[in-house]
Amino acid sequence: MTETAPRNDPPGTVSVAATPEPRATLVRVVFPAPAPASAAPAGSLEHVALVTLDRPATLNALSFDLLDDLLTALEALDADPACRAIVITGAGERAFAAGADIRELAPQTSASLAEGGRFGNWDRLAAIGLPLIAAVRGFALGGGCELAMACDMIVAAEDATFGQPEINLGVMPGAGGTQRLTRAIGKARAMEMILTGRSMTAAEADAHGLVSRVVPAAATVDVALEIAGRIAAMPPLAVRAAKAAILDADERSLGDGLAREREAFFRLFDTDDQAEGMAAFTQKRPPVWSGR
Repeated sequence: MTETAPRNDPPGTVSVAATPEPRATLVRVVFPAPAPASAAPAGSLEHVALVTLDRPATLNALSFDLLDDLLTALEALDADPACRAIVITGAGERAFAAGADIRELAPQTSASLAEGGRFGNWDRLAAIGLPLIAAVRGFALGGGCELAMACDMIVAAEDATFGQPEINLGVMPGAGGTQRLTRAIGKARAMEMILTGRSMTAAEADAHGLVSRVVPAAATVDVALEIAGRIAAMPPLAVRAAKAAILDADERSLGDGLAREREAFFRLFDTDDQAEGMAAFTQKRPPVWSGR
């Protein structure tokens, strides 16, 4: 119970506690996603969601509130059986996300960061079971690069720039940058980028395996949606199981990963989708996935 100071209102009046105006959401969700402009016929991607970081005035800087909104949206979509793939992008043409919100971070201490618990959003992101595709235009720096790398695929515009420049601010990456960048491009290149703060072009990111593909800037979201649509047309239980197994390859020993892969493979033989997929193959017809 919250206690408030007594009020001395005139007789016959009713006291109404002031309530703060609700803040505007910092993430836009379109589900089903609009069909890519190049797709025919026009329409929507029935099982794909498009999630947009919506702070263009700050180059979509990742404030704590934005991350709260993002994870709330992603978890709701992850729990919706109608959703099978998610594309994440940034509003505007200049940035996917240009980093963390430095105005929020500057006054923090180690104690306040640990006690605040809001870095736990990054752990929530890692628990999303649906495939996540980052559609990156412009800057993906600091936390923005970490967010892109936390996704399962990155479609990069030709104008995309990736980097972990935290060293220039007297700190280091703290939301997976040292771990995911090293796994993606190797120790030597990750050392150079993180210790010098230099950025990487889309072409360099492609050459070193950080991104799935590089496309013309104007086509970035459309290509990501097309890939998501192809994934969403696959059996959803198998997609989730395959994503989890691939992530295991990065995080576990080979023997442990192989054992978990085999266990997941066996479990899929108890699903309706497995029976449907193999029946459709032998009957030479398209399969109809139920997600069961």
